Amino acid sequence: MDKDDLPPNVDFQLPKNLRFLQRLVTMLTASMIVGILIIVTLLVIKIRSEDLNFPSNLLLPDGTKPVAFTQTKDWYSVVTEDNDILIYKNDGTLIKSIKVSGLD
Repeated sequence: MDKDDLPPNVDFQLPKNLRFLQRLVTMLTASMIVGILIIVTLLVIKIRSEDLNFPSNLLLPDGTKPVAFTQTKDWYSVVTEDNDILIYKNDGTLIKSIKVSGLD
């Protein structure tokens, strides 16, 4: 019996194993969408929570030119062109100066 021989009002139903597979694929798609939304939400929360304040005025010794800046919640450091690392407290007090050598 061909499909053309069936009356037009007969509803076609998928076999049970294909309906099960269709439900599995739908559930997998939904869970992947939810997972991606959770990951994006967590990334946005993490990025916004890191609210470190950049020092309003950064006083460096005369003649030094900054190359890099690193900050934590308690201190910040500045790497200069002369390969010095200047470590400051958040209030601007110099804690330590480290000369990096052996880079030539």
